[in-house]
Amino acid sequence: MATTEAGDTAANKDARRDRDETEKERLDRNMTELVGELRVALPGVQVLFAFLLTVPFQQRFRQVTSFDETIYLITLLSTAVATALLLAPSALHRIEFRQDDKEHIVQAANRYAIAGFAALMVSVTGAVLLVTHFLYSDTTAYIATAAVGVLLAFCWYVMPIMRRARRGVRG
Repeated sequence: MATTEAGDTAANKDARRDRDETEKERLDRNMTELVGELRVALPGVQVLFAFLLTVPFQQRFRQVTSFDETIYLITLLSTAVATALLLAPSALHRIEFRQDDKEHIVQAANRYAIAGFAALMVSVTGAVLLVTHFLYSDTTAYIATAAVGVLLAFCWYVMPIMRRARRGVRG
């Protein structure tokens, strides 16, 4: 399985023994932790989306190049996708509420969140490219964008995946 909490790995069994929790308690805890993480991310996504929705109505937007327009469209759409994916766990939980399917909800919500953060990474790097390309030289824009993209990829994906690999955690 592709989720971080899915499956009955040895690490999951050990964690349950260490915590002395039932499977349902573990799923409840996992859901609570995921919701807490999304509460941190969503305000930033909402602010970015609001900013992007106002950009075309600024007078200087008429001065942008076709490259800037393309970057704007990609950034706007990736932010909409990030919003949809990061809100999807809440909608899924509401629809599946009291259906005794918490394991599915946690696994699907985890996948939505991981995909949402990937879309958010595109959004943030796109926003950096859009603003820096409009204000500075191409070189400055590309260096700043690459630096932000690498930082986000490294912190959000590379480091956690490397840690999992070192610990021998699968799925």
